[in-house]
Amino acid sequence: MVHMKVAAGLLALSAALTSSTAFAATEITWWHAMGGELGTKLEEIVAGYNASQSEYHVTPVFKGTYPETMTAAIAAFRANEQPHIVQVFEVGTGTMMAAKGAIYPVYQLMADTGAAFDPAAFLPAVVGYYTDTEGNMLSMPFNSSTPILYYNKDVFEKAGLDRDTPPKTWEEVEEFSKKIMESGAAKCGFTTGWISWVQLENFSAWHNQPIGTLENGFGGLETELVVNGPLQVRHWENLKKWQDAGIFQYGGPVGGNDAPPKFYAQECAIYMNSSASRAGVLLNAKDFEVGFGMLPHYADTTPQNSIIGGATLWVLQGGEPEEYKGVADFFSYLSSPEVQVDWHEYSGYLPITQAAYDLAKSQGYYEANPGSDVGIKQITLNPPTENSKGLRFGSYVQIRDVIDQEFQELLSGTKNAQQALDALVERGNELIREFQSTNG
Repeated sequence: MVHMKVAAGLLALSAALTSSTAFAATEITWWHAMGGELGTKLEEIVAGYNASQSEYHVTPVFKGTYPETMTAAIAAFRANEQPHIVQVFEVGTGTMMAAKGAIYPVYQLMADTGAAFDPAAFLPAVVGYYTDTEGNMLSMPFNSSTPILYYNKDVFEKAGLDRDTPPKTWEEVEEFSKKIMESGAAKCGFTTGWISWVQLENFSAWHNQPIGTLENGFGGLETELVVNGPLQVRHWENLKKWQDAGIFQYGGPVGGNDAPPKFYAQECAIYMNSSASRAGVLLNAKDFEVGFGMLPHYADTTPQNSIIGGATLWVLQGGEPEEYKGVADFFSYLSSPEVQVDWHEYSGYLPITQAAYDLAKSQGYYEANPGSDVGIKQITLNPPTENSKGLRFGSYVQIRDVIDQEFQELLSGTKNAQQALDALVERGNELIREFQSTNG
């Protein structure tokens, strides 16, 4: 009798253990580069997913800056200790694609796992950056932004300008800036973050000018930079001329971190930077009303569409089939309209799908928050062309450093615009060739 009780107990224990094993959630790891408040919001989104079902459990891990996160993921893959998902900034796309055998393309993942997935649901200007030449999605868009124009409505009014009309052309930027400075409403006309991203990459796309051969690098590693064309030279010449006249103030290298304080202190009346800067701009511009506009274009040109910044989620090979089912399920959750709208409205990043954009509109978000849809209108102004769907070059993080260096040569008077851009192209192409020889 005692033996039967023991046997029954062991059977019960065995059943309990089997049951708990069957219902243990499959673990998914996500390495990301979102610190501060955005990181807190990201963790909240993950917690929402984990609470929505019991089959999978996603663990987010902050790994530092974008370059640090990408470098850590590649090193971890080589050591066979990689996460399932890694967040990589847009200029790391070429590097990730070249990491042969490391990447599980998203279109393939969704097909292999039978997840509901419609690439046509995503905004073309967002998803185009992360597709191959056949239009297949390689990574999952998450936080996408594009540069827009911010301006000080109060300074505009003091200068005798219409406070509700931002400059639409570079000619108007110059004209408005002169009025602002002559009236004493502000010391400088405009400043900008990210010379590379805003005043060269997006400038080129917005004016439908090629950044590189082979569809800006989308067509293969043999690509070459061509940002030394007549329109780019004209623009950099003007930036130098405007700096000398005090109309333009340089915001510094890389992200241009000196630019925002110039706008917040009402020193410069116009400021160009990411649409995802919106929340920070409104928080810091407490003493004046902020207006929003699209990037300027030259009057003798027609604007095309701007290109995005931000990051996407890449899936790394080496996991189990059940884990990839969880990744696909999580991606479906992340791209759902409700989650996307919540993230978009909180962060200022663009909604990545048409459904999310439509939901935000139907909820009255854009009416209640004027200017919050400028970035979306700008990237969807026209269907992307070969010149305006994005860029894909190896070693582009280093090339951006070269862009900053040559721009500073221009501003210091060491080189003119043509010389600076020619040097940029020559130095950038050397880096691209090195990348090609390593990854070709």
